[in-house]
Amino acid sequence: MEHTVTLLLSEFVTHDVKRFIFTRPDGFDFVPGQGVELAIDEPQWRSQGHPFTPTSLAGDGVLEFTIKGYPEHHGVTEKLHALKPGARVLMSEPFGAIHYQGPGTFIAAGAGITPFMAILRMLAAEGKLEGHSLIFSNKTPADIICGQELHHYLGERCLLLCTRETDCNCRGGGRIDIDFLRRQIDDFSRHFYVCGPPPFVNSITAALIELGAVPDGLVFEK
Repeated sequence: MEHTVTLLLSEFVTHDVKRFIFTRPDGFDFVPGQGVELAIDEPQWRSQGHPFTPTSLAGDGVLEFTIKGYPEHHGVTEKLHALKPGARVLMSEPFGAIHYQGPGTFIAAGAGITPFMAILRMLAAEGKLEGHSLIFSNKTPADIICGQELHHYLGERCLLLCTRETDCNCRGGGRIDIDFLRRQIDDFSRHFYVCGPPPFVNSITAALIELGAVPDGLVFEK
């Protein structure tokens, strides 16, 4: 690990997702959408690095991460959620294939929204949100990360879906498949940014290509 950062604060943004604010090392830079590896600076945890995506702006003086906890795994995310301000965390240099390449559609499931949060916040700061849309699927409304913020950015171009609840303000039955994409998208020549669990990414990218998307226009973690 190249850097050591200190936790300044953490707070819940959903029932199982926390926002973390860390100090930012001098000279550290990243491209919105890229990830880093984090490891807790304790003997039994230093070798257990895990990838996470900064959700802050590239020019912010601190680093923000938005991290879902998986207590059933008894692993890194459970330990991160238990950290108190002042805890030290080891951080790698940035890496990853996801970065902004032009106007298009962002398609995310669950915590897969995090790299797109950094990109959308960048576009909002630059006044360049026009021409972008978001399709974001979650299990229930309680699982939606920063839904109000995302809707503020994109308005009607922010489509929030729920797979397990239909009696809500989200679109029910929100599983994204080839038929859904065919109904929702009329231009497959644009960029598509995809992030979520590997089976989700694989199925969405395959469906997009079948519908006519250009492989070079698909942006996802390979």
